[in-house]
Amino acid sequence: MIEEFLKDVNIFSHLSDEKINEIKKYFTLREYPKGSMIILEEEYGDVVFLVKKGTVKITRVNDEGKEVILSLMGENDMVGEMSVIDGESRSANVLAQENCELYAIRSEDFLRLLKENFEISFSLMAELANRIRKSDQHIEALSLSDAEHRIGVSILNLAEELGVIVKGKVTIDNLPFQQDIANMSGTSRETVSRILKLFEDRNMLIKKGHKLMIPDYNNFKRYFG
Repeated sequence: MIEEFLKDVNIFSHLSDEKINEIKKYFTLREYPKGSMIILEEEYGDVVFLVKKGTVKITRVNDEGKEVILSLMGENDMVGEMSVIDGESRSANVLAQENCELYAIRSEDFLRLLKENFEISFSLMAELANRIRKSDQHIEALSLSDAEHRIGVSILNLAEELGVIVKGKVTIDNLPFQQDIANMSGTSRETVSRILKLFEDRNMLIKKGHKLMIPDYNNFKRYFG
């Protein structure tokens, strides 16, 4: 049910059941097959999306024509809000990493919710501040660290965005392809493969196909956080 879904989205999680029931009318469900474009860079932003099912990747193309993955977003995450808030064009592409279901809300309805509900606006500010903090950490890792640390930071970001933590252990059920991790960390696919094997040898993670587990998440975070 959409009511249960909205309660799991950070910016709506503090709302009463009555308020959730009131705002649910603004959202419509859309389906996007794997590989399809959800948002195109430089287009006008007239919709905000909430990920109900699946994973989407936020990308840009650098001057050499290579795809750079800025982040991966999973269930309950919000995408497309920046251009709606500042009125500028989209700053990146958003693609469906797998078959996805997203709830869409029109820009005018989203802005109305922000203007009329302080709780939503305040939660959104906290969400954006958290993203800026993560972005700063990622930029620092890319600019100052070696390949091992950059890949470790990328795995840490994936754990925070896509993983499920239970008793100190994080599980990512659908780890992105090694080329995607390479695009996130500014390395090569071969380097990612080598470093992941190194992490396994150090018992820092366990990888089975596309499933990855971090047995001691706090230790991993202390090392790469």
